[in-house]
Amino acid sequence: MTEAAAEKRVTWSELFFDLVFVFAVTQVSHLLHEHHSWSGVGHALVVFVPIYWVWVGTSVHANTHDVDNTADRLGVFGMGAASLFMALAVPYAYEDRGLLLGGAYWAARLVLAVLVFRGWRNIPINTFSVSACVTGPLMLAGGLVEGSARLWLWTAAAAIDLLTPRLVRRRLMAVRFEPHHLPERFGLFLIIALGESVVAVGGVAVDEPLTAARLLAVTAAYALACALWWVYFSFASDAMRHALDIARVQTDVVRNVLAYGHLLLLGSVIAVAVALAEAVAHPAEHLHLYPAALLCGGTAVYLITFAWNRWQMFRVFGWGRAAAGLAAALLLPLALLTPAVVAVLALVAVLVVLNVAEAVTVRRRNARAAV
Repeated sequence: MTEAAAEKRVTWSELFFDLVFVFAVTQVSHLLHEHHSWSGVGHALVVFVPIYWVWVGTSVHANTHDVDNTADRLGVFGMGAASLFMALAVPYAYEDRGLLLGGAYWAARLVLAVLVFRGWRNIPINTFSVSACVTGPLMLAGGLVEGSARLWLWTAAAAIDLLTPRLVRRRLMAVRFEPHHLPERFGLFLIIALGESVVAVGGVAVDEPLTAARLLAVTAAYALACALWWVYFSFASDAMRHALDIARVQTDVVRNVLAYGHLLLLGSVIAVAVALAEAVAHPAEHLHLYPAALLCGGTAVYLITFAWNRWQMFRVFGWGRAAAGLAAALLLPLALLTPAVVAVLALVAVLVVLNVAEAVTVRRRNARAAV
């Protein structure tokens, strides 16, 4: 069997499942757009984590099992339905749809548990069992109460879900992952988030007069999305695949780089998308503090996360991307004092310089290796 034939590919049911998360990301962006204060960021993150964790659990199961069969396809469709209900609940999750969010999350985790623990013998303590038996009920309980109690219960559930892979690391060390499928899945989710930034920009611009300033802002926003794509898919995606392929303990790469790292990447892209919508809505005006922080801070977190990922994969720190992230953060005063379109163009310039510098470095490295 050739290497290409041995590679596990993403199934059609997984791609169909992803369509629900296009809507889910849009709903989280909408929630953050309506409440883009620091507390709003926290509230959006708390409801995004369970949505993201359902997607992660499904992708891990699909990586370690054959899901191209009737039972698993139906299970994936069932989790997709539960995720759709979660997405419907997001805009009013802290109002009258908390029970829908909590109940749908638990339902998704129970369906996934049925798929993972077929036969129900010797069920281990791992991320799947903890989510089904602990965090699912916590999410449901949070939906039954109101106010700060709901927020605290959901925060506890999110924290438990995120910490469980680290706490049960020893139990997961022997798990083997297919190194091509899983990085592809996470890359596809990032594409969904980047697509949301384009949708957010287009949704705002289509209902407003297409002045020269607004058209320039749309162009700058699209260029920023392209530059963010380039940072990931031109260099980092292959590195993640290689790291998973050569890792002695693959679980560490899956946990730190894919699960944790991509939560930061996806969250930062959603934050940037919300800020870009504000910039296109008012291109000639300066951004207020929170949208400006989402724009510059989101870009900075996105870039610095790559430095973290590189350290986790190869024990080499990505100084170039960390420096670019710092430069993006330092553009915050500019975003507060100049027209929004100028701030977006400045971030595009930072990313273009980074991508060109990395391309030159890679070309020189390859030239030396060929000698």
